Amino acid sequence: MNEFDKNNQELLALIEEWVPKLMYLPEEVIENRKNKQHRTIKQIVGHMIDSASNNTHRIVHLQYQPNPLIYPDYANLGNNDRWIAIQDYQHENWEDLVQLWKYTNIHIAHVIKAVNPEKLNNEWITALNVKVSLHSMIVNYTGHIRLHLNEIEELIAST
Repeated sequence: MNEFDKNNQELLALIEEWVPKLMYLPEEVIENRKNKQHRTIKQIVGHMIDSASNNTHRIVHLQYQPNPLIYPDYANLGNNDRWIAIQDYQHENWEDLVQLWKYTNIHIAHVIKAVNPEKLNNEWITALNVKVSLHSMIVNYTGHIRLHLNEIEELIAST
């Protein structure tokens, strides 16, 4: 059994639970309601896609690049908002966006399952000069997704 099987099972369960919820949200809800960061549900989903993509790349790089790894940090210093704007998630086809979120997360679960355990202590350095181990990054990934799904839940419930 892989050390991260529980994390992956939780991630895959979230996908299973949330894809139908997301697919049937009204356009008004996904395009107009905003969280405290002024992101719509479409933009939050886009950000989660960016998280999956960037973390997948980090997982790969952390297994063969020099340690510690200096890797572009999209999440700090306002870069995640630049990613959201540049990719124009607000105007993306909703069904495509939800499917992309689903499959990027199914893929990251696959990548996590294949991680070389000897590389789990390898670290990357964030834009804030913080070292993050591969192990820590993997363990915390599902919590990050859950945080954003909770934001979406709050937006769905708001009137």
